Amino acid sequence: MKKAGCLLAGVLSLALAIGAIWFLSGWWGSAEVEEDTSFIVPSGASLTSVAEKLADEGLISDADGFLLRAKIFGSSDPIMAGEFLLPAGASNAAILDTFQHGEVIRRFVTIPEGLPSILVHERLMAEEHLTGEIPVPVEGSVLPDTYDFERGEARSAVLARMQAAMQNYLAEAWPKRAPDIAVDNVRDAVILASIVEKETGKASERRMVAGLYSNRVKDGMLLQADPTIIYPITKGKPLGRRIRQSEIAAINDYNTYTMVGLPKGPITNPGREAIAAVLDPAETSARYMVADGTGGHAFAETLEEHNRNVAEWFEIRRERGEM
Repeated sequence: MKKAGCLLAGVLSLALAIGAIWFLSGWWGSAEVEEDTSFIVPSGASLTSVAEKLADEGLISDADGFLLRAKIFGSSDPIMAGEFLLPAGASNAAILDTFQHGEVIRRFVTIPEGLPSILVHERLMAEEHLTGEIPVPVEGSVLPDTYDFERGEARSAVLARMQAAMQNYLAEAWPKRAPDIAVDNVRDAVILASIVEKETGKASERRMVAGLYSNRVKDGMLLQADPTIIYPITKGKPLGRRIRQSEIAAINDYNTYTMVGLPKGPITNPGREAIAAVLDPAETSARYMVADGTGGHAFAETLEEHNRNVAEWFEIRRERGEM
């Protein structure tokens, strides 16, 4: 009898050991995550509802078992809302820790320099992971940059960060402006910077272009910036054709071929470098510029010199078969 009792005790001990190993492995062993998987914890969700969602999506084998082990072995820290990445082979313990202490997945949207507000609006509306409606933002109110966001975030919140970034940059940059620049307030600086942004895509000549237009503003000359012709027609979208003579002669609040001074508002969202160029333009006597065929411009101080540069540009275009 004594030998049988010892045998039974041994069997029970072994069974308990096996059960304990099974119970522990159900927490620290691999769950059912076969490949890297994104998982959304809804706002306000309880751990119970999240466990049920995990089970429904086949990422854990049993919601009740997950909850029991979480109560015994897991942290009591609250879970966070958001989208999380569960790596392949993650254990139940790792899954809970991810929801409690991990980083939510950040997504990104890029607003390049010189993107007009109508296209900023289209870009944000096209982001399928954002929610809600937004109006077309005020032109010049968005700072071009790359912005991160969470899945399910409101478009209005992302737009507000873009506009706050512009306000913060201007608040920092304006006090550092050079003396005797062509503009005397922040709004006009953004307007002039939007013209500089659209008139050159070459970083090395931004300050030169800013200096040229600053000279024209100070002299009371027509700015004659082609993008100001296009803006009232397309709101900054590409025109897709050559500018017509009737459009050059059009009288409106933007066309700087028929009005002296700055347009009534920005014609795009200028980037930091274009704004910085306006606030500290190159010292130059140039009043004229024309494309030079390399992506940049030929600058001139006099109309006579400018006309020679124009003739050279026309010759380049004829050689290219553009005229």
